[in-house]
Amino acid sequence: MALNTTIARVTQRIQERSTESRATYLERMRRAAEDGPRRAHLTCGNQAHAYAAMGGDKGALIAERAPNLGIVTAYNDMLSAHQPFAGFPDLIKSAAREAGGTAQVAGGVPAMCDGVTQGQVGMELSLFSRDVIALSAGVALSHNTFDAAIYLGVCDKIVPGLVIAAGTFGYLPGIFLPAGPMPSGLPNDEKAKVRQKFATGEVGRDELMRAEMASYHSPGTCTFYGTANSNQMLMEFMGLHLPGASFVNPGTDMRDALTAEGARRALEITALGNDYRPVCDILDEKTFVNGLVGLMATGGSTNLVLHMVAMARAAGVQLDLEDLSEVSDATPLMARVYPNGLADVNHFHAAGGLGYMIGELLDAGLLHPDTKTVIGNGLADYVSEPKLHEGKVTWEEGPRETQNDRILRPVSDPFQPSGGLKQLSGNLGRGVIKISAVAPERHQIEAPARVFNDQAAVKDAFKAGELDQDTIIVVRFQGPKANGMPELHGLTPVLSVLQDRGHKVALVTDGRMSGASGKVPAAIHLCPEAANGGLIGKLQDGDLIRLDAARGSLEVLTEDVAARVAAEPDLSANGHGVGRELFEVFRNSVSGSTSGAAVVV
Repeated sequence: MALNTTIARVTQRIQERSTESRATYLERMRRAAEDGPRRAHLTCGNQAHAYAAMGGDKGALIAERAPNLGIVTAYNDMLSAHQPFAGFPDLIKSAAREAGGTAQVAGGVPAMCDGVTQGQVGMELSLFSRDVIALSAGVALSHNTFDAAIYLGVCDKIVPGLVIAAGTFGYLPGIFLPAGPMPSGLPNDEKAKVRQKFATGEVGRDELMRAEMASYHSPGTCTFYGTANSNQMLMEFMGLHLPGASFVNPGTDMRDALTAEGARRALEITALGNDYRPVCDILDEKTFVNGLVGLMATGGSTNLVLHMVAMARAAGVQLDLEDLSEVSDATPLMARVYPNGLADVNHFHAAGGLGYMIGELLDAGLLHPDTKTVIGNGLADYVSEPKLHEGKVTWEEGPRETQNDRILRPVSDPFQPSGGLKQLSGNLGRGVIKISAVAPERHQIEAPARVFNDQAAVKDAFKAGELDQDTIIVVRFQGPKANGMPELHGLTPVLSVLQDRGHKVALVTDGRMSGASGKVPAAIHLCPEAANGGLIGKLQDGDLIRLDAARGSLEVLTEDVAARVAAEPDLSANGHGVGRELFEVFRNSVSGSTSGAAVVV
């Protein structure tokens, strides 16, 4: 099948835009690769320090003929998704020894749980943690003793941060090994109903707690299709996972076998062998376009809009919101996974999952088939699915028909003709909206504004009955410079209740909405933000705003808004408490959301 014309045009535009930065990046990676295996340049004293604790592996390390893997782990047991990583290093080391290599834990990176910090002050460190993770992984790999890296991470900012690091150390091969989703618990729609009832006072905290604990109940990734599971999809579409690895549950024989196989494969693709596959060759323009297609076809998290731009820059690739929007227009929405549907990722995986989707999209010419991946000869290998035979992983042809068309549909009969992510632009700036779960009659809203400087004030106004009308709720001073750009997921129940009462409701913000944002239209990531001179800082209650997702526009219709003096709220409290003091340099130097809200790239 010939490549789709829109996908081809967007790819060419990205390549042209990235010509200089990509060439500079690749030249640096080639020079680093020409230096040969990292350990060859260490002194005896350097090596003695590096191998002192390695016991029986010392001989192989000193001989320098067998590849050595550096494990970068985001393990902690605060995140259910990362708790299974506790046992991964021993499994990787054992598999490496069996294959004639060695492995060391190079270092750990922080991994905070957005589910714990939602609506809390700690969420103001969440987005910045992505860049801290990249820096931490850089410190781990700077010991320069590794021939390839294995990255252990799953959740929201962790995988993007690790990809930024992998791109920075792009002369090293790298494989990402996931932990997998927890088994299905309380259905997500039932949990959402309890949350809404709690917001209106119909149920108490005891019932809310029972629902939450029944939903988030065991080791593994949360099962809704938010940022964490969007990350796992992305790693498969971009060829950094082994095929079919993303959604295998933790604690299973298949999960352990895939982890061991990942270690063996990492040894095979180092510069010491005959199949050298550095990350810099994998992370090219076509690979990022494939990732964008996967994001749109699955209805993935809006947080990836920020992360994809930042990840690409680490590999010399320049993405823009227009690229994401055009790819979305060309890509059919093939999946309905909560919050875009009732199914969770386990149901999605059982229905055919990513292998089915990749096969369909390749057949339709919507993916580049010739990208380099960590295994095989292109993305066609990712149509297969792993099987266990006598404890070893083999790959067989995956399903070519959906097993449940309420969850997963072919390109020829999608849930929607486009992915549902739209660029917004107008006199209020640039932003994005995800409409894959928003009813078509809500794609255009024109209503007076209610303006707030934090989400707590929105909740107070709701409880006071001040929002029972058609309104566009503006929440500003939520951008990266103002307070680190926390997610405003806590507003979802309030907005949903207002919409269910029959009101036309939308959100406009320079902050983020959760990767689990759903049926209420939300114009997010508005840039420039209020704290950086954006017009959103001059809005007042009653200003008429028009949000038109169909046209991709966001405008204030009230005249002479630009002539007003901007609001100047006291943001001094944003700079201290729960570690925020340590991040002042990040708030002062962070780029705008259209550039990935990044500090390190």
